[in-house]
Amino acid sequence: MSRAHPSSRHCLTGLALAAALLSLAWVTTARPRASVRAAPSTSQRPARIVSLVPAATEMLFAMGAGPRLVGVSSYDRFPPQVDRLPRVGALIDPDLERIFELHPDLVVVYATQDDLRRQLGQAGIPVYTFVNGASLADVLATIRSLGARVGSASGAAALDARISRRIDAVKAAVAGRPRPRTLLVFQRAAFALRDIYASGGVGFLNDMLAAAGGDNVFADVKRQSVQISSETVIARAPQVILELHYGQPMSPGDMAHELAVWNVLGAVPAVRDHAVHLLVGDDLVVPGPRIAEGIERMARALHPGAFAGK
Repeated sequence: MSRAHPSSRHCLTGLALAAALLSLAWVTTARPRASVRAAPSTSQRPARIVSLVPAATEMLFAMGAGPRLVGVSSYDRFPPQVDRLPRVGALIDPDLERIFELHPDLVVVYATQDDLRRQLGQAGIPVYTFVNGASLADVLATIRSLGARVGSASGAAALDARISRRIDAVKAAVAGRPRPRTLLVFQRAAFALRDIYASGGVGFLNDMLAAAGGDNVFADVKRQSVQISSETVIARAPQVILELHYGQPMSPGDMAHELAVWNVLGAVPAVRDHAVHLLVGDDLVVPGPRIAEGIERMARALHPGAFAGK
């Protein structure tokens, strides 16, 4: 399948990266550190949950609460069970009428959806406010918080433990190896070195890179995302470039074309040494249960010798 235009490729959901990095389209250059907040606790265990947040949807399924979901966002893609559930809009276009029709007793919403939270509150429908993506630790904290809110604390704790063990295993595999100076790109124009956005020195993407055994070339920039130019790439001289592609599959031809785009920067060590890697998949950018998988994929690109035979 040919690659979609970047405007559609990067509207991958209003996933939490949309709130943390891209304001309404996955990019913001300066967002303050988020915190994990939940709706006021209730003794009632919700039986009909609607999630407008794909990362939260993945968390609910992974902790065993998936069967209680009755509606998901327009952009939910994982796990496959979401394909059987009604769609209720997303970050900027929630379908309130459709939500009401599903008779939820809990709706998971983004912190930025003030109007929706107000309308749900007026209708007496409880909400869980999802604020995530500030750090890797926040992702795990959100899993525990959401689990407690939906009455699946034990399942959430077990999920937290599984993710933590897998991340620890990756850290152990790359421990003691040289940490390459790495540029982590999560958005740019298709087939061109324009409109390039990279991970800054804070945020869950930066934390994933650190866990994978790389040093962020923008570690000194205390923002979650940085808009950069080709000249900035040359100045920062990364030894490795990891570029994340998500939202749509890529054909082999498109992948080769995208790799070739970087060849104009032949003076950059990563380009000169053929250390530019395109990593394709939503697990790389969704701050949910698949973060450990994303970290391992980054680590395999940065330190292939650490995983030889595995």
